[in-house]
Amino acid sequence: MKSKSEQIAVIGGGSWGTALANRLAANGHDVLLWAYEEELVREINTAHTNSLYLSGIPLQPKLVATGDLRGAIDGRGIILLVTPVQVMRGVLKQIAPAIGNGTVIANASKGIELETLQTVSQICGQLLPPEAAEGYVALSGPTFAREVAQELPSLIVAASRVEANARRMQAAFSSPQFRVYTNSDVTGVELGGAVKNVIAIAAGICDGLGFGHNARAALITRGLAEMNRLGRAMGAQPATFAGLAGMGDLVLTCTGDLSRNRTVGFKLGQGMRLADILGEMRMVAEGVKTAESVHQLALRLGVEMPIVEKTYQILHEDKPAREAVTELMARDLKAE
Repeated sequence: MKSKSEQIAVIGGGSWGTALANRLAANGHDVLLWAYEEELVREINTAHTNSLYLSGIPLQPKLVATGDLRGAIDGRGIILLVTPVQVMRGVLKQIAPAIGNGTVIANASKGIELETLQTVSQICGQLLPPEAAEGYVALSGPTFAREVAQELPSLIVAASRVEANARRMQAAFSSPQFRVYTNSDVTGVELGGAVKNVIAIAAGICDGLGFGHNARAALITRGLAEMNRLGRAMGAQPATFAGLAGMGDLVLTCTGDLSRNRTVGFKLGQGMRLADILGEMRMVAEGVKTAESVHQLALRLGVEMPIVEKTYQILHEDKPAREAVTELMARDLKAE
């Protein structure tokens, strides 16, 4: 489905924000990318590259960057949020007064706010005008930023309670290399994107410990079951977790070498300290903080999530990884 040219603001100049902005610009849209780092804004506008987060990838010459957050959204029909979830509330507070009528708010970041245990759609519901919050679109799926930027075949889902908004994002992004499906289950799509990062850390730990393919396959499968249980408790549709935003993204993030969250887990499994691992990384591994927020959310809702619980304990309570796995294996036997 080919769309008319849109005026789009992409908020966040990391690898994912840049890859999505570049895809939209390649589709012929007028795209303004907001980035926090002044040197990155200059580089994108002059060299048409992002060496900080997406090195070696040429960007569309017509993609323009800015460091002016309020100016970035002025007059834009679509605002795509791609900042880390833990800073999303601060960003939304700054831009909310300038959001015009009929503007579509979409989000491609994955996580749950630690302080409030809220998803991005819930944060938007608190801070944005009612029309913008109701028409919110969640974007998720099995996509590494680098592969999207390299124009390798990729698929995502656009979920909104307002079908016209989901279709608008579908039309804006779709290309021969980038296929977009629509969905109405905003909660399920958001939870899939958040929980899979935690399970990916657990999968990385298993790989770092050398536990083999059997253990990783079992962990992915049981992790999907935990995702589904949390989703049901929050009113999500179970079928969502069998799709791109659930199983698809979970498999990619738990097995792909480009996964930042799996990398964190792998290094933990090899015996590195979390602080040292994070100190080596420029980009954010959302699963580290999301492990805490999902763990707390599961406790609040009374949802059993043993993999999430042990991952949280490894990350934030210094539980030895081998001990955590032993405890998982020693749990009471039950039917699947």
